[in-house]
Amino acid sequence: MSQHLHTLPNGLRVAVAPMPHVETSSVGVWVDVGGRHERADENGVAHMLEHMAFKGTERRSARAIAEEIEGVGGYINAYTSREQTAYYARALKEDLDLATDIIADIVLNSTFPEDELARERDVVRQEIAQVNDTPDDLVFDNLQEAAYPDQAAGRSILGRPERVGRFNRDELRGFMDRGYCASRMVLAAAGAVDAEAFLKMAEDRFGDVADAPMDAPEPGVWKGGRIVDDRAIEQVHLTFGVEGVAYDDPDFTAVQVLSSLLGGGMSSRLFQEVRENRGLAYSVFSFAGSMMDGGMFGVYAATAPEDLAELQPVLVDEIRRTATDVTEAEIARSRSQIKAGMVMALESSSARLEQIARQTLIYGTPQITADMLQKVDQVDEAAIRRVASRLFDGGCTPAVAVIGPASHLEPEDAFAKRFR
Repeated sequence: MSQHLHTLPNGLRVAVAPMPHVETSSVGVWVDVGGRHERADENGVAHMLEHMAFKGTERRSARAIAEEIEGVGGYINAYTSREQTAYYARALKEDLDLATDIIADIVLNSTFPEDELARERDVVRQEIAQVNDTPDDLVFDNLQEAAYPDQAAGRSILGRPERVGRFNRDELRGFMDRGYCASRMVLAAAGAVDAEAFLKMAEDRFGDVADAPMDAPEPGVWKGGRIVDDRAIEQVHLTFGVEGVAYDDPDFTAVQVLSSLLGGGMSSRLFQEVRENRGLAYSVFSFAGSMMDGGMFGVYAATAPEDLAELQPVLVDEIRRTATDVTEAEIARSRSQIKAGMVMALESSSARLEQIARQTLIYGTPQITADMLQKVDQVDEAAIRRVASRLFDGGCTPAVAVIGPASHLEPEDAFAKRFR
């Protein structure tokens, strides 16, 4: 499948992945700026900025933005992560120019109307309150904070309600001016797209974007620790993690296969042992998250309070067993799961858009699918044992987060010793 990368004279990169047999086009701007680029006193500003981008530009009101894209049956959205912010739209192929124009307008020409900002402060505070009322979401924010305390890498992307309620236009504009510069942006399109015509659109709409690169975020330094929110709910939500790997780490692909093997589906070790054999949890899975300079490998499970004492050692034992006891059959099954996900993404213009945009930000260019599949195929038993030993036998202080009745929680020191 063809893909193209072009850099405009101002440093903005344009990635295109034509998909000749589809009828839709997806387009978006990915900005190499997120929660990690905030100062401590502006925590949450990247997310608030993403919200406010839709609230009016020099040419369109908030309502006009929604009506124009939905008037042609299209879809528009955005998200903020710790390291990136994305604005994207999907429409029929004949409406790609309109979708691109709207994306360019909200990213480059937002006016942050004061009346809209006043309303959006309340909306974001409601979003924060919703997360606080959703323990299986909140527990992951707490886990990140436990892993990286008092650091940008550990702070909530949404911010704190009291600070969100004081954001003003100057703070939003200041953060945008620092971070939304040409060399930190990738404009991408996938689907029914003519690469040459889209490059002309990019030059017309983004050719004048200034470039004033902001400082790199402070490095994430793994500390580990424990955050316990002992509240009266029906289940205990437990998650814990150890220091993982960065995107460019040679073990990145092997760690992804290990995560799939350990807790990536109904056939995974954790699902079979924790749910099927012991009935200790309805939901249990593992995850491997990466950043530019590090990452986390972890496990989540929700259980009845009285089963927490049994669950904790079972989870750790299954994790540690992968360093000494894996089979080629389960590795092959995990490889197949990952490869299928990669290939299936090629059939959706929106998934392909996300793929090429993120890869360009992370690696400098979209990755060749055949090369990625080959890397997965190269993960063998020796690689799984090696990365399992690296992650779990290095004496790393685990990060632990718990929400729910915690009377049966193992003491912090005793749990940490399981990783040594």
